[in-house]
Amino acid sequence: MDIMDQSRRSFLHAGSAGAVAAAGLALAGCGKGAGGEKDVGAVEDLMREHGVLRRALFAYTEAATGLRGAATVDAGALKRAATLFRTFGEDYHERLLEEAHIFPAIRKLQGPVAAYPDVLTAQHQRGREITDYILGVTGKGAIGSADREPMARAMETLVRMYRAHAAHEDTVVFTAWKQALSGHELDEMGDKFEEIEHQQFGKDGFDDAVHQIADIEQALGLADIARFTAPPPLG
Repeated sequence: MDIMDQSRRSFLHAGSAGAVAAAGLALAGCGKGAGGEKDVGAVEDLMREHGVLRRALFAYTEAATGLRGAATVDAGALKRAATLFRTFGEDYHERLLEEAHIFPAIRKLQGPVAAYPDVLTAQHQRGREITDYILGVTGKGAIGSADREPMARAMETLVRMYRAHAAHEDTVVFTAWKQALSGHELDEMGDKFEEIEHQQFGKDGFDDAVHQIADIEQALGLADIARFTAPPPLG
């Protein structure tokens, strides 16, 4: 590596964390109700909520790798991630939006999509069982040697399930639900979801969740996404 390349890499690495932090602050002002913001549709709302949950799942993936090695994993940060997954993902996104409003509508449709709600609801329930386990282990204050492998395995199975789960919701279930509604009905559902969000959290739940997951990533050393840029292929 020549000196120019070294300097360039050093500059990019030094600036990446600051750039990410600045981007997070900018996005934090873009929640629903912010001045001058364009309306967020119901489907976009659902998918960006999935984005928060995917970030929590990524934290689980990295923590599982650490638990299988010699790394010390911050149990408190993992507990916060599991708590966020519970309150924002399971109690709000799953129960109050998907299970209460989207799945009943999907069950009435014709074709293979109508079978999705039963499978997805069963996966929601399994996810809640695993979240209970993660909260129980991390609630001890530290992850003991006997818990490291079972904890890593539990997080990895949850991540695997939700990768498939969320991808099918985004590309099949939400699409079918949107197509089944008129434009007016979809607007009404967007308003309804916003009302539920404020009733549940007393504020913009999405903005708050973004702040929370950013803090969790910082605690776990995951805030700089430049770290995860893939290397060039070999061969």
